[in-house]
Amino acid sequence: MPSSRGNPRVERIDAMMEEASRALVARDYFGCERLGANALDRAFGLLDYDRMARVLLPLEEARRQKRDLAFDTRRVIVVGDQLPSTRSLVAGCYLICPPLVGVDGRNLRESADRRRVPAIVIVREPTTREGLWPLVAVGPVTIRAKVAPPAAPLPPRPRAPRRRAKAPSPPESRRAGSAPPGEPVPSPEWFLAANEALGDAALAEVNPAAHPETRIEALMLRLAAHPDHEKLHQALADACRAAVRDPFTGRRRRVVKARQPT
Repeated sequence: MPSSRGNPRVERIDAMMEEASRALVARDYFGCERLGANALDRAFGLLDYDRMARVLLPLEEARRQKRDLAFDTRRVIVVGDQLPSTRSLVAGCYLICPPLVGVDGRNLRESADRRRVPAIVIVREPTTREGLWPLVAVGPVTIRAKVAPPAAPLPPRPRAPRRRAKAPSPPESRRAGSAPPGEPVPSPEWFLAANEALGDAALAEVNPAAHPETRIEALMLRLAAHPDHEKLHQALADACRAAVRDPFTGRRRRVVKARQPT
């Protein structure tokens, strides 16, 4: 592990890691994620795998807490042909459906992070012939998985009554933009399962027999595309610890960013 003494770049990483830990204790999960992801990027650039492994723990926890805050709202928003405006974002689970695509989901997640709004964002592509929903997450790489759609249809939008009595709103769900009529509404639990399916698909693409440094690069790419998966963080931390025990020097790697641009 590179010494921080007299090394400004390493000292900066250590300072960011300390700030991230304080932010986590203070329940500033967005601040912890921002600091942790930045420290992870910097440590990766220095091939400092020990510091990468250490910063991944608070980073994973901050993202888990954000996901729990979104889940606990029990709010599901089905998004059709137009993303909600930044000011209208609320905490909850967002299903992005066609004709919107993976980059729209990424943009929505980044907007929610900038606004410090906890959100689980899942993007689905057109239903397959087998009746499955292809899910997609985009970043430096594209991740895809197929899952079963939820069975429940979207409740119809209530008609405005002729009298002044207030019309009831659909419980726990809403539409943004022009969601297709009858679009099934997933439960919050479905969103967690969809997140796991995407992350598991990403992990399946990484050769477990490859050298730790090769796995680190592959996992960094996939974590950048799908930051909302605990096992990706854990697999990356394991690979970092393995790289410390079995260093492989002289490799030239492309630059990979672990955090979303803000």
